[in-house]
Amino acid sequence: MTQQRHVFGTGLCTISSDGTVLDAWYPHPRVGHADGTTVATRAADLQSAVGADPRRDVRTEVVELEIDLDEAPASTADAYLRLHALSYRLVVPNRLNLDGIFAFLPTVAWTSAGPVHPDAVARLRPQLRRAGIQIQSLDKFPRLTDYIVPAGVRIGDAARVRLGAYLSPGTTVMHEGFVNFNAGTLGASMVEGRISQGVVVGDGSDVGGGASIMGTLSGGGTHRVSIGQRCLLGANAGVGISLGDDCVVEAGLYLTGGTKVLLVDEPARADGTRPSVKAAELSGRSGLLYRRNSLTGAVEALGRAGSGVTLNEALHA
Repeated sequence: MTQQRHVFGTGLCTISSDGTVLDAWYPHPRVGHADGTTVATRAADLQSAVGADPRRDVRTEVVELEIDLDEAPASTADAYLRLHALSYRLVVPNRLNLDGIFAFLPTVAWTSAGPVHPDAVARLRPQLRRAGIQIQSLDKFPRLTDYIVPAGVRIGDAARVRLGAYLSPGTTVMHEGFVNFNAGTLGASMVEGRISQGVVVGDGSDVGGGASIMGTLSGGGTHRVSIGQRCLLGANAGVGISLGDDCVVEAGLYLTGGTKVLLVDEPARADGTRPSVKAAELSGRSGLLYRRNSLTGAVEALGRAGSGVTLNEALHA
């Protein structure tokens, strides 16, 4: 393995009283092999945060770890370092092994003071309330911004972007936007819809309000959808196929791989009808407009001239 396929980090693990590792935070993970001097310095910097928090019935300990990105996760600390590597932009989505990661991510009661074991919440609630500590979610994944604040990015609602999201500089995630782990943007983009696990969106693209991009979780299949550069998914649109560059999907239109699409630019048959294909056969093709014919209801694809959408430069600077 080359050095570039390794990541190391020194951080803090949160451990509940029953020994469950709830999370791990790595302030400065790096690509390559662990450097003894760097690790020792980082560990010393974190010593002041080591100790017990009786309000949450947890303790924090320093963790030092190096992982091979081609190997599957082997522990909770390992899984969190992979999520940090994504959100620190050390590796792009779909370029590291996440096989079996859910087994190492316990469901956690995420609070305004940090993680709590969900089985302990009922017992701890009186002291949590007394301390003004609020439970914000029950999930395997925490909010990105509780661990990392990516440079050059705007996020309207931090609860809608998970740790493990990859957000390039110039990205704006509006309040209704959502970005899952191992997914994100490869350039300046507007996100007002949903970017599911495994999905990447190219530079200059706009995911409109309520739009959805199908991921590979929960029966989404094995095809990893990607959106090219300068594309527009209209409001409440959706795709289960990849788009090349400079594509537009009309508002409200959802394209799955099996959607029958009329090819408007193709010559008509002898009977006057246009040829049609399954949308999967157009996956990844550039310069297409997908629309629904308002008279017939048929889904159509036709070529587009010129480049795609242009984002507001001031907004995404």
